[in-house]
Amino acid sequence: MVTTAGSAQTSGTILHLRRQGFRIIATDIDPTAPGLYLADRGYVVPPGTSDAYLPEVRRICREERAIAIIPLVDEELVPVADLSFDDVAILLPRPDFVAVCLDKYVLMRRLAAVGIGVPATSLASEWDGSLEPPLVVKPRAGRGSRGVTVCTSPEEIGGLIADGPYAADDLIVQERICGPEYTVSVVVWRDGDIQAVVPKEVILKRGVTKYAVTRRNARVAEVCRAVQHELRADGPFNVQLALDADGEPRIFEINPRFSSTAPLTIASGVDEITGLLRQATRGGPRLADDWEEGLVMVRHWSDRFLQETEFTGHGISPAATDPLAHSAPQIAQVAR
Repeated sequence: MVTTAGSAQTSGTILHLRRQGFRIIATDIDPTAPGLYLADRGYVVPPGTSDAYLPEVRRICREERAIAIIPLVDEELVPVADLSFDDVAILLPRPDFVAVCLDKYVLMRRLAAVGIGVPATSLASEWDGSLEPPLVVKPRAGRGSRGVTVCTSPEEIGGLIADGPYAADDLIVQERICGPEYTVSVVVWRDGDIQAVVPKEVILKRGVTKYAVTRRNARVAEVCRAVQHELRADGPFNVQLALDADGEPRIFEINPRFSSTAPLTIASGVDEITGLLRQATRGGPRLADDWEEGLVMVRHWSDRFLQETEFTGHGISPAATDPLAHSAPQIAQVAR
């Protein structure tokens, strides 16, 4: 099962895994998610924050005899871990690592406590003006660039804290590191041994990374290895960091899952998704830390063509979400 069928990288991930011989079940909360129609079966599910989410996903796993889940959105990471008790392999780090990473303030404190470089960070409720702008103000929990604001004056920060949509205890104020930004795939599984570290320098980011290039940087790799050593993810994770004026990496976020740039990691020579899936379900071989530097990802729209019978066979009607399609049938909540 691959979740979040409408996100930037998921369609490509689904098609890639199908080419590797896996039967793929895709899920999303939105029936227009294209990945639903590119998988072997597609299901519309409740949001990951809903009490109905876990029972529905458990039912689908049992009905489809799923052996593994690859969750790709933060809201689903905590509830799906419960399915490990059903003998379903969950392609995530250990739950305690996931919990730490999902709270950006807790993560910054944990990393700083073990000597890993991070931007100076405080809760908005504790901000005393000692950090000078420009500063980044963002929610403690969230993904992509949702709710992230770069503030250039104390007045702007104060207004955002006082009048913004988040409580002050739910926001962090963080030093802005203005050097080159990296998004780094760290490939590790339950034995804790890092199999590969693939740094990618971000060229353009709009919510998710649009353009990036694989780039060898020994210090970046060293810092990312230190995260595994100190926090023991023992599962795939993605480090987001920027280089300060001295070229030192400062981590500002960790995604405790495969990132949207996993396709670039795969194209460069480290098939982290297929490799860890085979290790989790079939005792597959370790991956080698052997990849191509200077490979650029250009993310773009791509058309895919299906026979109508294959498209409608999923039992989901994306037309029903169109406000102009008054005569469209009701959306099937699950494909049958």
